[in-house]
This record gives sequence, C-alpha cells and structure tokens, in this order.
Amino acid sequence: MKTVTLKLPDSADESDVKMQIAAQLFEKGIFSSGQAVGMAGISKREFIENVGKVGVSVFGETAEDIDKLFDE
Repeated sequence: MKTVTLKLPDSADESDVKMQIAAQLFEKGIFSSGQAVGMAGISKREFIENVGKVGVSVFGETAEDIDKLFDE
C-alpha cells in the first residue's frame, strides 16, 4: 500500500479529514469498508453510523436513487 503525506492547516480536524478521504475512497470502490475503517481510525460501527454525514451511502445508493424510488 502507498503512503501519502498531507500538510493541513492547524485549524483542520485531522479525524474529519481522515473520515472524508476514507469515505470517498470507499464510495469509489477503491477501499473496502475494512480499509476505510482502518484509514479513518474508527470502529466499523462508527464508520457506518457516520459515513452518511459526509454524503456517502454504505448501501451504494445515492440520495437521488432513493428519492426516485418514492417518485414511482
């Protein structure tokens, strides 16, 4: 696995940045949920509970996909 180093401003919340990146990599299929959890440094349960807050579904559905189900 590759290592990436980021320089963040002091005002940035490191755990929030890790969660954002892990969630995006999970959404794109680059990371499994286990890999995303490892990157975010939280439990799988915490990841599942919080991934929606950054706009990612653990079910692979977008908010628009779900809305369409109710429009039919």
